Amino acid sequence: MIIEGIVTSLDATGRLNVAPMGPIVHGDFQRLTLRPFQPSTTFNNLMATRCGVFHVTDDVLLIARIISGTLTESVATEPAVTVPGQTLQDCCRVFEFTIQSVDDSEPRSRMEATVVHRLDRRPFSGFNRARHAVLEAAILATRLHLLPAQQVRLHLELLEPAIQKTAGERELQAWQLLLDYIHARQEPSV
Repeated sequence: MIIEGIVTSLDATGRLNVAPMGPIVHGDFQRLTLRPFQPSTTFNNLMATRCGVFHVTDDVLLIARIISGTLTESVATEPAVTVPGQTLQDCCRVFEFTIQSVDDSEPRSRMEATVVHRLDRRPFSGFNRARHAVLEAAILATRLHLLPAQQVRLHLELLEPAIQKTAGERELQAWQLLLDYIHARQEPSV
């Protein structure tokens, strides 16, 4: 099963990187298969340090701000418990992990990781169709180099009713950030 969330990782100098990612979760979060593209900051950091932190969050605005490049301030973090790293203070669940093996033979690597510490921060606020629509739009925004513009536009049109019917202020903000990001990166004829 793939769970979308946020991975924090450190580079060799201790600089924090915060990135959305959807690892494959094995069992009850005992193991993760992370699949960062190379080259990417997350890939480079995980290769250098062999550890990181995966966060389950219901904050789609944070995910949209990271992807759209509009997150200009530092996110609130605190030191991880068992690995050199940082955990988000505002998230639902925290999973510190160590990398056991890496297959970097393809552009999208496969990193097998073992969860070495877990923490529940706050309850998940519940299902909301708008949050799921924003999450799908966020995934589309990270795949613009792989998908035809027409396909992206069609998917966004299919997602929009969930936004219109069920979004709160944060989901509306996230949706607009992603739309602006996508439209700025597609050809003018689209």
